[in-house]
Amino acid sequence: MAEEERNTEAGQGLAGPGAGPDRPADKAGSKARAKGTGLAALAQVGDGDDFSVIAAIGGPRGVIESMLPGLVFVVAFIISSDLRLTIIISGLLALLQVVVRLCQRQSVLGALSGLIAVGICLVWAAKSHEARNYYMFGFITNVVYASLLGLSLLVRVPGLGAVIEFIRSLPMDHFREWLNSWRSDRELRRAYDVITLLWIGLFGGRLLIQVPLYLTNHVTALGSARLAMGIPLWALTIWVSYLIVAGPMHRHKLAERQAEAEGADDLPNPQAPAEDAGRSELTDSQTGASRGADPTLATGAADPA
Repeated sequence: MAEEERNTEAGQGLAGPGAGPDRPADKAGSKARAKGTGLAALAQVGDGDDFSVIAAIGGPRGVIESMLPGLVFVVAFIISSDLRLTIIISGLLALLQVVVRLCQRQSVLGALSGLIAVGICLVWAAKSHEARNYYMFGFITNVVYASLLGLSLLVRVPGLGAVIEFIRSLPMDHFREWLNSWRSDRELRRAYDVITLLWIGLFGGRLLIQVPLYLTNHVTALGSARLAMGIPLWALTIWVSYLIVAGPMHRHKLAERQAEAEGADDLPNPQAPAEDAGRSELTDSQTGASRGADPTLATGAADPA
């Protein structure tokens, strides 16, 4: 389950699951990383490639790796009712994912971050001797995300828009110009406001459903709700976000390209002065040659006619 937290709530709840080079053993996963996952997929809307929800959530392998630890935790706890055994099984599974990636010479960044998240969740549960505290880390990350996005709306810089635009065009300098370049587009900014509210609803909805289950110590129902409101709901949110932002984003990128093209046409041609000077010298030399060939021009004598 902590692996799911890594992808949907903890480390990459906004950015998307998985990172790193293409995985030769998983063509779908390779395409997902090439196109970008999470909000990186939304940042590429309008670049010519069709949008794929499966690719945006990391491909089939990314989905399996995200949901498997949570599923194993719930099943192991239901069968054994032994928190210690459940913790051991979940920890070994997270460690196994890292080992498998190392053996396959693939990027371990995603699996390693999942291992860290699993470790945090397992330590929390072990220290408290309560299985429900395995999910506390997810509650914290949901609260943080929802709060930050809500604050971004208050300051009129929609958080989802800032993240997408940051991914799309990293503002190395001229930060104010970068900020105004997309905030001044009313249609695009309105779309970013809407999807920011949508994602606040995602994080808030998780808390609304899951916190009561936590408080009443319904661990099985809490684990099931976490699975259902993890990758599936996250994928649905990305899809709806795409439907909202695709049109405005496409028109915004077209306007940017048109402005760049017009700016390139207005730039002076550095070769033009040299060419003009060459033509001038050639004209002067031709004029001098013609003067030298005509005696009346050379001597300044009057025209006998």
